[in-house]
Amino acid sequence: MKTSFYLRHLLLFILILAPLLTIAQNGNRNSRPSPPATASGKIGETQVIIEYSSPAVKNRNIWGELVPYGKVWRAGANEATTVEFSQDVQIEGRHLAKGKYSLYTIPGESNWTVIFNKATGQWGTEYDERQDALRVNVKPRSAGKMHERLSYHVARNGILMRWENLELPVKIK
Repeated sequence: MKTSFYLRHLLLFILILAPLLTIAQNGNRNSRPSPPATASGKIGETQVIIEYSSPAVKNRNIWGELVPYGKVWRAGANEATTVEFSQDVQIEGRHLAKGKYSLYTIPGESNWTVIFNKATGQWGTEYDERQDALRVNVKPRSAGKMHERLSYHVARNGILMRWENLELPVKIK
């Protein structure tokens, strides 16, 4: 009788605890295959913060396959990548007001479109072109070496995305 009482309570405890542990584990973004990352720095007097999830190559063909040419890409994994500017900036010679934007790209073999979109907080490519604040064209270049994980860098003259064998420089003043 006592054993049955303990077993029922143990089973009830497990039934309540298991979903809570699953929720807690799923809420831990650092345990994702594409963990969150942040790049920050100053361009002139402007503070720049880029928040993204960093996928790995994992022996996959990235450009033109995993990330298809000619289609909008969230410029990372999981939630859409965001970039925040503390002051108005000039991106590739074009004005963009200070604020936080989702960063999307349309990769191409020799030319990319970089998109700064006013909607933030969306998952994946929940992209609405009507929310675009700015689109600029940039040329990718060879990274010179393999980069297993996608990364962003804030440099004195702009931001740089690196992944696999590619770099994408975006000039910012």
